[in-house]
This record gives sequence, structure tokens and C-alpha cells, in this order.
Amino acid sequence: MVEDRSLLGRTFSIVNYLLLTIIGLITIIPFVHVVAGSFTTSAEIAAKKFVLLPTDWSIEAYRFIFSTNTIFKAMGVSIWTTLAGTIFSMIVTALMAYGLSRRDVDGRKIIMFMVVFTLLFHGGLIPTFLVVKELGMIDSYWALIIPSSISGFNLIILKNFFQNIPEGLEESAKIDGCSDFGILFRIVLPLSMPAIATISLFYAVTYWNTYLNAILYLNESAKWPIQVLLRQIVVLASGLDVSSDLDSVTPPPAQSIKMAVIVVSTIPILCVYPFLQKHFAKGALIGSIKG
Repeated sequence: MVEDRSLLGRTFSIVNYLLLTIIGLITIIPFVHVVAGSFTTSAEIAAKKFVLLPTDWSIEAYRFIFSTNTIFKAMGVSIWTTLAGTIFSMIVTALMAYGLSRRDVDGRKIIMFMVVFTLLFHGGLIPTFLVVKELGMIDSYWALIIPSSISGFNLIILKNFFQNIPEGLEESAKIDGCSDFGILFRIVLPLSMPAIATISLFYAVTYWNTYLNAILYLNESAKWPIQVLLRQIVVLASGLDVSSDLDSVTPPPAQSIKMAVIVVSTIPILCVYPFLQKHFAKGALIGSIKG
């Protein structure tokens, strides 16, 4: 009986590892294809539909997209927007989440209802544009930050995480004369680093991928973030008429351009993720339970 269970356990482990390996390959292979395709020559792209390892390596696609300073300006805009937006969003989200986590706050349930309501319904594109216009943020970088500053989903996760902190810690701090802000910054936030890291990553990815807000609110092409500029590069590489500083550059094959664009726009976020990965799962799981 013991041998049968041991055999079943080994069989389950083998099948489990096999399935996980297959799923991992299914996930990784598209990324490998994109990276390999960005270093592939035009002849190989024309001959092969799917490339995992280029026969003849080429960096013409990267030379094309980095041929002017425009790409560096756009990268700088995206980096600034991501850093400033993430910091601002975390400040306002943490302040609101801490207030809503306190059970003695008057009107807490009404405010939470309004937060949940925003997850189901949205004011719409035109009303949002009119609000941004009336606030004087058209053609301003703040138009990329303020409208996306608080996410109801992230707020709820952080609020739930704050609620899991023992109330005895806050009561002890109050006895020692600590104010509400002191409790938040000296006790609650240091104990909530997994949730802070998780929510920060959510916000950073959102700001880095900003596209629609930039199209709507930024009129000057010099203020475009990387996502908008890379879209223009892809359109130019596809042979369409686009007004850009890259018009005078002879483009390599459109397919390699598109893949190089994906690599350039993905690497910065991939570089950030390893530093937050150890907090990611814990922050998301703990913050999502005990409403």
C-alpha cells in the first residue's frame, strides 16, 4: 500500500513537472521568437516565418530606431512619467487606503461603495477629456498622471493589507503619543512593504504603457512617451505616410522593426521586476483576502 502511494506520488510529480515544463515553454518561446526576430536579416525573415535562432545576426533594426535622438527623448518622458506617476499614485493611494482601513472613520462604507462603483462604471472618454481640459492639463505631462493616479483595484488591495495589521500595534503607538501620520509612516508602511512593492509595480506598468492618454492630451510630438513613438515607428516601417524625424532614414524590414520595438519597450519593466518579485506574490495574496 505504501509502495502504491509512493508510485502514485512519483507519477504525479513527473506529470506535474512535464505539464509545467510545457506551459513554461509555451510562455517563453514567443519572447525568444521576438528577440531573435529583432536580430534577423531581411533574407531570413522572408525565408522563415518563425525564427528562434538567427542564422545571420543583424542589428539594423536597432540602428534604425536609435538613429535619432527622438527615441531617447521619448524614453526620458516615459521614465519621468513612470517614476513621478508611481510615487504620486502610491502617496495618494496609501493615504486613502489607510483612512478606509480604519473602522472608526465616519462614512467609510459610503466611500468604499463609490470606490467599488468606479470598478464597474466609468464616466466615459469625452467627459474625462473635458475635465482634463478644464483643469488646464492639455499638452501637459500631468495629463498622463492625474487621471490615472488612483486605481480602485489597487486601493482595495492596499486597504485590505492595512486591515490585516494587528490593531494592538496602533494602540501601543497611540499610548506612546504617536499621531495618525506617525502610525502610518512609522508602523503601517514599514510592515506593508510586500503590498507597497506589488502596487508600485502595478502602477509602474500602467504608466510605462501609457498610450491612449498621450494620444488624447498631448499635441506636441516632442512630448510623446515611448509607446506612442514606437507605434509611429511601426507605422513608418509598414510603409505608411507618417510625419516623423525618422522619415529620412531608410528602414529595414517591417517585421524586424516591430520586434525590436517590442524588445525596447519591454526591457525597462523587465529590469524592475526582479527587484520586486520576492514581494509580488505575498503582497497580492495577503491584500486580496479578508475584506
